[in-house]
Amino acid sequence: MGREVKFSVAKPGADRLHYLNREDILVVLARLPEDCWNRLRAVHFNDQSHGIRIAGYVNRGRREIALCALPPRISLTRALKKGQTPEHFGAHRGAKWPRLAVRRFMLYNVFLHELGHLQLINKYSDSLRLRFAHEKLAQDFATSWCKKLWSEPFVHSDPVHNPPSSEELMSAPTEVGGERSLPAVD
Repeated sequence: MGREVKFSVAKPGADRLHYLNREDILVVLARLPEDCWNRLRAVHFNDQSHGIRIAGYVNRGRREIALCALPPRISLTRALKKGQTPEHFGAHRGAKWPRLAVRRFMLYNVFLHELGHLQLINKYSDSLRLRFAHEKLAQDFATSWCKKLWSEPFVHSDPVHNPPSSEELMSAPTEVGGERSLPAVD
């Protein structure tokens, strides 16, 4: 990997936790072409999810990504975009999402989505708002790269870097109902 990306970690409060770490992000960045993430200066793991409303965001300068700590018991079904299902990440609808499914969602949906916001769309625009990708293009970026990265098996000791296995999808949900849910990503 060419450029160095800085990382910062803020200790989450209450029972919330960071589902990802520096190594998870570096594995994904190593799998992407450098021109996809050359604007990325830093990744922050913070506790600014405002309850459970925000999973990640980019700063105003479009150079840094923040990934937020989330509760340990959560369902992210409401945060899924059109065409996505909980099974895509290894979870079951109506049940608490397993930790691995939340990690996949945070890494291959939220992080890639936020990375999509760093993509320069119109470098000649005077407006920062029009210069970078907004929601639709950022989500298209995340969806296409997730599909591409998961299209070929990736040999790694952490199963988060591959799509859910058939064993994961066949396992019965451990709990149904009563979960917290995240309303939207971004």
